[in-house]
Amino acid sequence: MPARLYLAVGAGSAFGALARYLLSLGMLSLLGPAFPWGTLAANTAGSFVMGLYVAVSEPGCRFAAAQATRVFVVAGFCGGFTTFSIFSLETLALARAGTPGLAGLYVGVSLGLWMLAVWLGHCLGARIDASARRHSAAPD
Repeated sequence: MPARLYLAVGAGSAFGALARYLLSLGMLSLLGPAFPWGTLAANTAGSFVMGLYVAVSEPGCRFAAAQATRVFVVAGFCGGFTTFSIFSLETLALARAGTPGLAGLYVGVSLGLWMLAVWLGHCLGARIDASARRHSAAPD
């Protein structure tokens, strides 16, 4: 991949991550911390933007975009704004390809693995933290 495409992805990611952070702060101040509204909003909006942009910017479409522009928006901005948007696009592609069962399996397996991974990471982090606390409290 040419360097300009890497730069487009990097620049888009920076803007997407900043937009996600600002959206999360705004939702937190509006609705409070009881529910991850910022993440829900970012994932929903990012999925919508990605689906819309891919549909209108493909080669041969009315608003076809250059490859660098497409990777800036899709892999960069949407990827930085939310990691959920590409998952949504991939699931849609499986369903549209005539394999809705596979799309459902992908969703189920993905969610299961993500929850398992976050739980395992949390458990490991708690153990590391507990161990560090024990060692720092021990007399020299």
